[in-house]
Amino acid sequence: MSKVLIINASVRSKRSHSRKLTELFVENWKAKHPNDSFTHREVGLNAIPPVDEAWIASAFVKPEERTAANQKGVELSNELVKELKAHDIYVIGTPMYNWSIPSSLKAYLDQIMRINETWKFRSGKPDGDYVGLLENKKLFILSSRGDTGYGENEPNEHMNFQTTYLKFIFGMMGVKDVTIISLDNEEFGGEVFERSKAVIYEKLSLIE
Repeated sequence: MSKVLIINASVRSKRSHSRKLTELFVENWKAKHPNDSFTHREVGLNAIPPVDEAWIASAFVKPEERTAANQKGVELSNELVKELKAHDIYVIGTPMYNWSIPSSLKAYLDQIMRINETWKFRSGKPDGDYVGLLENKKLFILSSRGDTGYGENEPNEHMNFQTTYLKFIFGMMGVKDVTIISLDNEEFGGEVFERSKAVIYEKLSLIE
């Protein structure tokens, strides 16, 4: 049995296309893996606070020196990291905002990108050799975008700071098994967008 963490980042609710993707993912996954469990982490409608000075003061305390007092600034971060470690599969549903990710999702990533928790330096001190600490995890990135052509070797690849960034960040934390499914063409609407949805929804149904 696997534990699946669903992370929704859109600031829209019912009108969100990325939320529709995660809904279809859950529906399909439950049918094929009825014994798996799901946890939903909302970062779009319930914004995650950005890191601040108190966070920095707490996050860089060595594990052996941590106390309740000096961990006060990372209470939420500790909760999010614990949640991340407890799950086997991550599913991120996110729109593309200005060729990147929503600020709320960036804030979430800043909270979980923790030295000696989700990554470390191999030697234990700054050495440029980053080691991810999240082992045997799988990530699905389900994105929605207004335009098209953001994939590898496509015309707008150089403008994609959304899925490429997410893949890089999670890779730094040790997550190498990544599947990306992107729904494009929202801004075109009409038949063009409907065709895109049909193709992507079919892809979702084939995920094992």
